[in-house]
Amino acid sequence: MIDEALGILRRNNYKVTKQRQSMLEYLSNFQHHFIEVTQVDAYLRQLYPGVSHNTIYRNIEDFTRMGILEAINRPTGKCVKYQCDFQNHHHHFICKKCGRVQEIAVCPFDEQVKQQLAGCTIESHVFEIYGICAQCNARLKKETERS
Repeated sequence: MIDEALGILRRNNYKVTKQRQSMLEYLSNFQHHFIEVTQVDAYLRQLYPGVSHNTIYRNIEDFTRMGILEAINRPTGKCVKYQCDFQNHHHHFICKKCGRVQEIAVCPFDEQVKQQLAGCTIESHVFEIYGICAQCNARLKKETERS
């Protein structure tokens, strides 16, 4: 599961250390949910008590820049998830109730937006939709019917 991420590290001339491998193995459990960076930090510091917060956060930034992780900012802080699709550009629907993430295969970033930004160099973009997923809506409906 992490072979592709390890290949990306090697192609970017990063050593595959046991700490980086442990971080990737842990994060690979979070392809469909974002996790707070502080949770990643706590987990790794439990495994490797001598590793610094700076090292962990720097690796998270590097992994995000290389496309191994996806990041969002929430009011509680930065959250990351393991890249669910290394091959295709995509966006997400994020459930505000359970945190489940669904991939959106189409990109709403169209030519009209590019025309509005004529002369600009677009380096990247993020498109996220927030709401309540089908499973949570079904649960809420059952709870309401019982009341």
